[in-house]
Amino acid sequence: MSSFRSDPIHGTHPEPIDHFDRLPDSLLLFVFNMIGDVKALGRCCLVSRRFHALVPQVENVVVRVDCVISDDDSSPSSSVKSRASGSGPFTNLFRLVFGGIVKPLQALGQFLGPERHSLNKTFATSSSLSVGLGGGGDDGEMDQGGVTHHSPTQVLRNFSDLRSLRIELPGGELGIDDGVLLKWRADFGSTLDHCVILGAASVLNNVHLQVSEHGNDGFSINNINDGDDNGSIPESFYTNGGLKLRVVWTISSLIAASARHYLLQSIIAEHKTLDSLVLTDADGQGVLCMNGDQLEELRVKPLSASSASKRTLVPALNMRLWYAPHLELPDGVVLKGATLVAIRPSEQSASKKEISDASWLSTAFEEPYGTAAKMLVKRRTYCLEMNSF
Repeated sequence: MSSFRSDPIHGTHPEPIDHFDRLPDSLLLFVFNMIGDVKALGRCCLVSRRFHALVPQVENVVVRVDCVISDDDSSPSSSVKSRASGSGPFTNLFRLVFGGIVKPLQALGQFLGPERHSLNKTFATSSSLSVGLGGGGDDGEMDQGGVTHHSPTQVLRNFSDLRSLRIELPGGELGIDDGVLLKWRADFGSTLDHCVILGAASVLNNVHLQVSEHGNDGFSINNINDGDDNGSIPESFYTNGGLKLRVVWTISSLIAASARHYLLQSIIAEHKTLDSLVLTDADGQGVLCMNGDQLEELRVKPLSASSASKRTLVPALNMRLWYAPHLELPDGVVLKGATLVAIRPSEQSASKKEISDASWLSTAFEEPYGTAAKMLVKRRTYCLEMNSF
C-alpha cells in the first residue's frame, strides 16, 4: 500500500514507488550471474545495500588479470611489469596482479574476510586504495610503489555459493617467436588427467586470397605443398631440430599447466561448492580445466608437488604425436610444420577406458584449430614415452 505525504500547495500525494524494489532476489541473482566479472560485481555492490547483500551469493565469477609482477618485483622501487614484458617462460606465474579494481573493491572488501599470512603469494589483486581486508603483510598484502596488492583468495573468499570460476591471465607463460603457433589444453584432478598440445612453426593466413590476387608470382601452391607428404614424418624432421623443438614445446606446456594447477589449491580448498574451474589466458595459449569430479578428487587426494619448483608433479606419460609438413585448413589458413600431441599418464591406460581421439582432441581447441586437430589425427601416429618430472 502506498504511503502519502502532505504538500501545502498541491495537497496530498502518494509517495513514489520504486518498482525496481519489486523485482525478486532470484531475478537479480540471475542478472549478476550473467555479469560474472568480479570488477563489475564490485561496482554493483556500490549501488545499494540490497545489491551489496546479494553479490556474495553469485555462483558464476570471472576474474581477469591485467598485469603481472614477479617475486623480484616486490620491492617498492620495482615497477609492475606490463603484459608485453611477461613473455619469459614461467616467470609470469609467480605473481599475478589484478589492475583497475579500485572503488569496486572497496565494496567487495566490506564482505571479504581477512586472509591468513602467505609468503608465497602468487595471485594478487591491486588497488591504490585500502580495501578493508586487514593491515599490511600479515594478511597476505604487499605494497609496491604505493599500490596495495591482494590475493584473489581474498576477493573470492565470501562468495559463499561459488559454482563456476574462470580466471584469465593477461598472456601465455611461454615465450614464443612471432608467427609460431602453440596452444595447449590440460585437464587435472589431483594430477594430470590428459593434455593436448597443438603447434606449428608458422601460420599462413588467407592463402587462397593471396594466390588469387597475386597469381603465382612469388607465391605458389608448390611453395606450400613442398615435400613428399605421405603421412610419415620426413627424415629432415629429425635432423634439422624439428623433433627437439616439439619436445621443448611439450615439456614447456606441461610445466606451465602444472604450475597453474599448483596455484589453485587454496581457492579449490576454500570453495567446496565449486564444480567448474578454468584458468586461461587472453592470448588463448593455454587452458587448464577442472570439472566437479576432478575438483573433488583434489580436495580428497592432495596433489604431489615437484621438488624442483612450485608446481604439481607431472607423472610418467604416454604420448601420441601427429605431424604434417603443411596442413591447409578449409578457410585458407596453412599451418607449416603442424604438430599435435596427445598426452595421458602411463598408469591411466589400464585404469580408464580410452576415449576416441575425435572426442577429446578435436574439441580441445576453438576453430579453425579444432579442424586442424581432426585432420592431424587421421595421419600416421607416433608413440612416445616420458618419465615423471
